Amino acid sequence: MTILNTRLFELADHRIGYVESPGEPARTPLVLLHGGAVDHRMWLPQFSAFPGRRIAAPDARGHGASSDATTPYRLADDVVDLLDALQIERAVLVGVSMGGGTAVDVALEHPSRVSALVVSGTGTSEIEFTDPWALDTLAAWKEAEVRGDPEAWITAFMRFTHGPEREPVDVDTAVWDLVETMVRDTLTHHVIAGEDGVPVPPTPPTPVTETWQRLNQIEVPVLALSGADDSTDHRSPGRRLADAVSIGHYREVPGSAHFPNLENAAAFNAAITEFLRNHDL
Repeated sequence: MTILNTRLFELADHRIGYVESPGEPARTPLVLLHGGAVDHRMWLPQFSAFPGRRIAAPDARGHGASSDATTPYRLADDVVDLLDALQIERAVLVGVSMGGGTAVDVALEHPSRVSALVVSGTGTSEIEFTDPWALDTLAAWKEAEVRGDPEAWITAFMRFTHGPEREPVDVDTAVWDLVETMVRDTLTHHVIAGEDGVPVPPTPPTPVTETWQRLNQIEVPVLALSGADDSTDHRSPGRRLADAVSIGHYREVPGSAHFPNLENAAAFNAAITEFLRNHDL
């Protein structure tokens, strides 16, 4: 895997941490947007998979080397701040989970900055949960947050890594350890303890609204690329997204749940390569 040094942009009201690899000016850059509670390190298998193409992967606010989430913000606007700082006019946005929702938000709110979307583990930023397994996992996650129990919080979050039909032993140890390390680092560096010692949840991003109703506004190619072993609530929105846009494709990555780019990087990268080639990007 390629290891890159984290760089920083100090802006007027926040700091963006990111990693970047250079590429040929004539090729559309890729901007990789990570999921919630993890950071840019989840994209390490992708940095060597697209030779000749400029790639940037920021840490979302409240993650990695970026600012704490303590004031109102929109994740989509933070992405545009990065594009401006890097002098990238248009990019292919690739996002998993929270990052996938952010990618769609950018396409809706800043359409001139997006050449294409690859979205995994969600459909838009307004994901709805109805599957009993997902609801149970989210309830355990929230209960741990309310109790201020970081170990229970991590345990609940890690269930997404194996999905509803598998167990932790079914996930490659290196993948499991990387995800857990990122989550622990997020808690350590971005969750503030209150006066009573109970962690204070970060400020949630200001939502972009009516995303499902506005999908017909997205005119760029979209690839919804789900992990085949992810929950129904994380796969079905991808199908809905692909069906709602003018140029939509849906595919599943075998042998993977919520982090298909890590569990089956070869298939994930190949699907994106084919998508970029088919749309001359």
